[in-house]
Amino acid sequence: MSSDQLSPLVADLHLLTVLAATRSFTEAARRLGVSKASASMRISELERAAGVLLVRRTTRSVGLTEAGQQLVNEMQPAFERISESYTAVKDLVGAPRGLIRVTAPVALGRQHLAPCVAAFLQRFPDIHIELELTDRFVNLANEGFDLAIRHTNAPPETHVAWVLCETRSILLASPQYLARRGVPSHPSDLAAHDCLLYLGGSHSGSWTFVRHAVRSSKRKSADKAGERVGVNITGSLKANNSEVLRDALVAGLGIGLLPDFSVPSGASGQAQRQPLVEVLPDWQVQGFFGEHIYALRPWSAQVPKAVQCFVEHLRHSFAHGFSPALKSQPAR
Repeated sequence: MSSDQLSPLVADLHLLTVLAATRSFTEAARRLGVSKASASMRISELERAAGVLLVRRTTRSVGLTEAGQQLVNEMQPAFERISESYTAVKDLVGAPRGLIRVTAPVALGRQHLAPCVAAFLQRFPDIHIELELTDRFVNLANEGFDLAIRHTNAPPETHVAWVLCETRSILLASPQYLARRGVPSHPSDLAAHDCLLYLGGSHSGSWTFVRHAVRSSKRKSADKAGERVGVNITGSLKANNSEVLRDALVAGLGIGLLPDFSVPSGASGQAQRQPLVEVLPDWQVQGFFGEHIYALRPWSAQVPKAVQCFVEHLRHSFAHGFSPALKSQPAR
């Protein structure tokens, strides 16, 4: 096939690579700014030109035939290089510009990322941001996101990862709950308490604790750092959102684990009326929330200038981490 014959098909070939990533005519059409009907018609025309079926359509899913997958495998690197080269040329002149698609957890996004986005857009009026808040795992490449903000211990090796700040998980309860039910002095005491569980990962009604380094010279020498204790917990509420758990803790429903960015701040009137208390401060629950906030991006040789500017803005905004307002654990 000559270049003159191929040229009209290039846009449709690119559409096929996007369809392969999204597995959805609706999502592929949205990403490319065309109608679903137009996307479907263009794929049909591409199949007629190729003389072979490329896409397998069912009422529930879209997949590629062997021929379609072979075509995508051979074309995808070329389209990625074209995109990176075009972005690099655009970034040579003028102010940063373009669209950045960002995904972030709901609580972190609402409480801390949204104010950063507002300040950033005021500073860079030629940049546009599409922010999707979700607590589900997002495949950035397949769903067309430029950046993900996540708290984790181990960012994927296939991604570029920028550390924004440290974060920690805190076991909390309201003073009213502790006055009513007593103050735990050891993780094993939690078996007799109402505990609020974050739904996520493989945790099924249990917490594993590791003792911190000794904080006080009054501690007995037997209190060794690194001791591990597993506890089965029960309670009236499980949720996959830390804001929901925070409100339940403030209401006195039990003891629960929050990331520090979801703990009520001292500037909140609600926090001043209903402060939360750290429980078992010498112990750390393992395996729920990460220890760092990262900005993640699928690896590429060229990072668009707009994305670079946004990451630097986030690193500056998050540099000091989070300092929740907590009262000391009341005496037992």
